[in-house]
Amino acid sequence: MQKNLDLTSTIKEKIIEIRGLKVIVDRDLSELYGVQTKVLKQAVKRNIERFPSDFMFQMTDQEFENWRSQFVTSNSSIKMGLRYRPFCFTEQGVAMLSSVLSSRTAVMMNIHILRVFTKLKEMLLLQKDILVKLQQIENVVSSHDQDIAELFEAMRQMITKPNPPRERIGFKP
Repeated sequence: MQKNLDLTSTIKEKIIEIRGLKVIVDRDLSELYGVQTKVLKQAVKRNIERFPSDFMFQMTDQEFENWRSQFVTSNSSIKMGLRYRPFCFTEQGVAMLSSVLSSRTAVMMNIHILRVFTKLKEMLLLQKDILVKLQQIENVVSSHDQDIAELFEAMRQMITKPNPPRERIGFKP
């Protein structure tokens, strides 16, 4: 159980947002699958027709520089994987990888990764529902604020004496 929680946390940390999409980069996937990044990329290139742009894309130079700048380190072994613009795999791309990488580890890891993606989507939907409810509450409260302000204004007018004083109605001595 603890191993699954640790794995889930590890996968969540590897999911990043690029171009408004949740993706995992090739080097992180190869680490999870227990294969070299080079092997993963070769398998993808041999089956490129399975990976349309909404399944997988390569970072632009600017995206790569921004992403690479997050890895400020002097360890050259870490930088080895940062020489080339990585491939970014969406949830669908990760699912397609299971047909390209057929090792047992890759298949099991794919299942786990897809579960994490699904949980993230569920959390986002729940968050959107909460935001809608908060907006509805805010609208109700703001209309109540206006009603209360009008009530206080009416009470203020009833308490204060009219200016100029009103003429007396009825019998005048």
